[in-house]
Amino acid sequence: MILDIVWLIVGLVLILGGANALTDGSAAIARRMGISDLVVGLTVVAFGTSAPELVISLLGAIDGHTELAIGNVVGSNIFNVFVIIGVTALVRPISIGRSVMTMEIPMMVLSAVLLLLLGNSASLSATGINEVTRLSGIFLLIFFLLFMRYTFATARSGAPTDEDAPADRQPPMAIGRSVVYIILGLAALIWGGDRFVAGASAIAISLGISEAVVGLTIVAAGTSLPELATSIVAAVKGKPGLAVGNVIGSNIFNVLMVLGVSATVSPLPFGSIGNFDLLTLLGGSLAFWLFGWIIRYRTITRLEGGLLTAAYIAYTAILLARA
Repeated sequence: MILDIVWLIVGLVLILGGANALTDGSAAIARRMGISDLVVGLTVVAFGTSAPELVISLLGAIDGHTELAIGNVVGSNIFNVFVIIGVTALVRPISIGRSVMTMEIPMMVLSAVLLLLLGNSASLSATGINEVTRLSGIFLLIFFLLFMRYTFATARSGAPTDEDAPADRQPPMAIGRSVVYIILGLAALIWGGDRFVAGASAIAISLGISEAVVGLTIVAAGTSLPELATSIVAAVKGKPGLAVGNVIGSNIFNVLMVLGVSATVSPLPFGSIGNFDLLTLLGGSLAFWLFGWIIRYRTITRLEGGLLTAAYIAYTAILLARA
């Protein structure tokens, strides 16, 4: 138990340091290439910080731990919307660009709808159970490629948007140094997340918590710590586009790419992960979208951030009570 706690601390330190390096390197390259922080958050940073989910879900699918694989994705996305957006807004209110409100967030909501439909696919499945089949996995990967095509087409259009304005006028670091920062940052994030999950999972399992609950809570929170650290650091440094794009991109990556790849390797039954969890994810995604329109226009306020954080605490309490 003591060794597991040590790994928790080591993992957290690596995650925080990696998030800082990744944010600096990515933002510098974005400024040098004329690409907005939002697009970098939706692609490079989102892919990098989703790497732990991909590894864990893929290994879970291969080893037959399907509830851990599904729970990791569902739980991570719930954590992203409620905790990352919530806590980041508590640190500093998040301003959201117009295009994000009309295009990217609706895509994230659509990914939650797809997950809800897959979680209720028993009537359409040959096995009669709710699962992500290999065919569904292939379709998810196709949707993912279409999303990437849209994102890069938006980047190539070069049309400036209100979230593209640089937060400062300091010259960006050299390309070589930026690349080193990104590589070291991703390495620290991935290894730190792995060590955190290993320690947390060992503690949870020793306490007799089920695999589904471990996936929805401990593993999900652990694999989402890179997104949390990256978004908070980005918000503090005045880069709201990177913070928001990171969450939106990660949620879309998790559903379309992580589940798509994992299900293509092996079908993923949902097991005990049901509509309570899937509707929580959809409700959180819709709340994130609606909050951008109320109280302060296109801004997630501290009040709204507090509501999202409180909702996650309530969800976790209900989940553990039902375990």
